[in-house]
Amino acid sequence: LGGIVTSRSIRVAGDELNEAITQYIKKCYNLMVGEQTSEEIKRTIGSAYPQQEEETLEVRGRDLVTGLPKVITISSQEVMEAIAEPVGAILEAVKMTLEKTPPELAADILDRGIVMTGGGALLRGLDRLLAEETEMPVQVAEDPLTCVARGTGKVLEELDELRRILISNKR
Repeated sequence: LGGIVTSRSIRVAGDELNEAITQYIKKCYNLMVGEQTSEEIKRTIGSAYPQQEEETLEVRGRDLVTGLPKVITISSQEVMEAIAEPVGAILEAVKMTLEKTPPELAADILDRGIVMTGGGALLRGLDRLLAEETEMPVQVAEDPLTCVARGTGKVLEELDELRRILISNKR
């Protein structure tokens, strides 16, 4: 089609998932943890979809009542609950974008599926949850952290050729 057909942008990324984990631990355990700890929790036992085996992780932080160091154990189920709201926002944005997609393109997406890119694509179970919610095939791009940047670089390298193609398609 030579351009953007429909799009939607939301302000949900890894930082929001980390903040949701931080707030959950603060609320449920009266424990203050740092951003690096929340990131480690997300990467180690975080999941957007229920796992067959529940995992746990020891978490160290500062007790908000005593001010002293404290260790708790958090489960993968708890982390899934903690990130449910930002994950829900991602799902809603995908669904709304699909609803605005022209029928011809929607049929193509149904056949070929959705490709997830970026750091969020690495969250365990997000691809499965998205596939279940949209009833479409979903796959994680090869090297999702750098594929968008590499693709942008390729476009910039071939910008003159792409301009000719895009301009001739508009006529």
